[in-house]
Amino acid sequence: MVRLSVEAVRSEALGPVDLVVAAGECVCLSGPSGCGKTRLLRAIADLDPHTGRVSLDGIAATRMSPTQWRRQVALVPSESRWWAARVVDHFPREQQPDLASIGLPQTALQWDIERLSSGERQRLALLRALAGQPQALLLDEPTANLDAQQTARVETLLAAYRSAYAAAVIWVSHDAQQIARVANRVLRME
Repeated sequence: MVRLSVEAVRSEALGPVDLVVAAGECVCLSGPSGCGKTRLLRAIADLDPHTGRVSLDGIAATRMSPTQWRRQVALVPSESRWWAARVVDHFPREQQPDLASIGLPQTALQWDIERLSSGERQRLALLRALAGQPQALLLDEPTANLDAQQTARVETLLAAYRSAYAAAVIWVSHDAQQIARVANRVLRME
């Protein structure tokens, strides 16, 4: 079943790009820095101007509000934004995120954002994105700031999420070993 479809997507210095990602599939994008991987993810997330058509389960992004689209097609950038002082303020009130799944104690919910390392921020941003139960994930180097143990933990979490929600995943990585572990398909951008 096609979950995420990208048809003739063009933006500044990118495209056209055609890509289909099945439910539960992980497609890794690789290529040199500056070739447009992040630009492609931002276009799919409808954050940057582009032409072409992007759809989720056959429904075009243009038929949803930007907020609805981004709930279903979640971008986790390499450096996420934080808008409140404490970790807990970034998660839905009715949810208790499983911080153990990313190697943090539950008390980390009360931590100040400024106290977090770049790796802690990266893992929390991923958990924050998953809290909305998106049907597609756009991951821009989600383990770039992590050691081997935390990278393995994140890869396990994402594999479980893909399986549980049949989520389509586009994962940008420069790590050939990681790509071999997580990808169903690999596309190289030039």
